[in-house]
Amino acid sequence: MMPMMKLLLFLSMLPAAACAALVERTVAYEQGDATLEGFHVYDDARNGKRPAVLIIHQWTGLTDYEKLRARMLAGMGYNVFAADIYGKGIRPQPPAAGKEAGKYKGDRDLYRARLAAGLEVLRNDERTDPRRIAAIGYCFGGTGVLELARSGAGIAGVVSFHGGLGAGDGHAATKGGVPARILVLHGADDPYVPFSEVEGFWKEMQAAGADWQIITYPNAVHAFTQKMAGDDPSKGAAYDATADRRSWRHMQAFFAAIFGE
Repeated sequence: MMPMMKLLLFLSMLPAAACAALVERTVAYEQGDATLEGFHVYDDARNGKRPAVLIIHQWTGLTDYEKLRARMLAGMGYNVFAADIYGKGIRPQPPAAGKEAGKYKGDRDLYRARLAAGLEVLRNDERTDPRRIAAIGYCFGGTGVLELARSGAGIAGVVSFHGGLGAGDGHAATKGGVPARILVLHGADDPYVPFSEVEGFWKEMQAAGADWQIITYPNAVHAFTQKMAGDDPSKGAAYDATADRRSWRHMQAFFAAIFGE
């Protein structure tokens, strides 16, 4: 077999993701007086508009973790933007991360403004199909995407990975005010999001008439998708490989449903 024929045969046997030509760029944008710095990635081998995914980071800000997830989604054909809620250069570590996250959880209007700013960057990108946009978030970001849904954002759906479920004072979902479909992926043993909070979210969504579902993973605690959380569940936050795999598959199935794939 000629060398070129061998190469073509080899390429034809590769999975589609392996042939993806991912383009990555840092995007500076504004919200109020703040300069934010997000991460945009897409497959340049794919032409035209496509479904898009907004990613909201966990409590230490936009890190390599969200960028990894963004690349995974872009390799699946989505136009992906990982937003920056905190601001350019603000990437706190514990315990400072708790204080920074608390600033937004305590001011849901500011949080919503930062979420909306990131969403607009993604919505206005030429590759985005505006009818097929979803948002996903991890921990602090899981809380964020639910806040986006509560705000009435006109997107197809949101996925919360081990996020807080409680609404801020005066910011609960309103009847008929949640057009986005909601998927909550929750660790059954998460001490930071107890059953009482799950039950409160359940009642809130029912009263709002939202299209929502919760999937719980046995033995999983907080941060179950994040390897940097360690492997000791007694600390309340730990990586769980099984829950990580299952939750990613559940997200994919949800996307297929809301995007009509």
